Amino acid sequence: MNVFLTGATGYIGSRVLVALGEAGHNVTALVRNPSVRVEGATTVVSDMRDRETVRRLAAEADAVIATASPGDATSADADRDFVDAVLAGLRPGSTLVRTGGVWVHGSSADLTEETPLAAPGLTAWRVEIDNRALTAPGIRSMLVEPGIVYGYGAGIPGMVFGQPRVGDPAALQLIGPGSQHWTTVHVDDLADLYVAVLTQGGSGERYIGVSGDNPTVRELGEAASRRLGLDGRVAPEEASATAARLGAFGEALLLDQQATGEKARRELGWKPSRPSLLDAIASGEYDPA
Repeated sequence: MNVFLTGATGYIGSRVLVALGEAGHNVTALVRNPSVRVEGATTVVSDMRDRETVRRLAAEADAVIATASPGDATSADADRDFVDAVLAGLRPGSTLVRTGGVWVHGSSADLTEETPLAAPGLTAWRVEIDNRALTAPGIRSMLVEPGIVYGYGAGIPGMVFGQPRVGDPAALQLIGPGSQHWTTVHVDDLADLYVAVLTQGGSGERYIGVSGDNPTVRELGEAASRRLGLDGRVAPEEASATAARLGAFGEALLLDQQATGEKARRELGWKPSRPSLLDAIASGEYDPA
């Protein structure tokens, strides 16, 4: 399949590129830096905001996989313009796989694709664009909703190590009270899910990308504390203080989410198999350089 991929140099997209190549797909990657060479893909130098280029590349592809986002205040407008351009370009019957996120479902002890949407302020803008893409006529459109992505010492879990040390003896401050669960997925397992959704996913469907490991922030903090030589000592933080310190991002990190990813396993045969986040921390993968 000829796939137009955005975010091929990013954390998730770079691993999706590898998985697509291993599955035998041909990839055209959109890159912003002309000096970047992306192994395993034909590169086009442009930007996801370049509507004409995006429309043309979508028209030439059998499928579009979108993993790129500015990650700043322009994200909503950039994603909206990108989706508009893709939908204008895709041929009837072609495929669109977009990246969403589980945060739009809010806190839930049993989070599934059917859990009502209760997006925090940080990701509320996603809801309208997600729904518009999923219901676009004439194409096969799916949404991958990753949990907290980890692996290769990167991603949000690194924040756990970077929190202040407080008290005497020193303890690692937690992000929030620590009782909240983060639902997680290794970036390579997530990449495998994108390929499975591309080839087998049902049109209009959401697929939550999580492995079923849902550690508490306290468990993560204690594991990090041991790696930092603090003997597992941690200090909870009032939720209001976390929100004040980290803003909208902090509010999202305070969500208490537990999920299994069962739908993707059942419908797509997806089998996440990489080490858990706690195992990755214990192995030293996230130790500061």
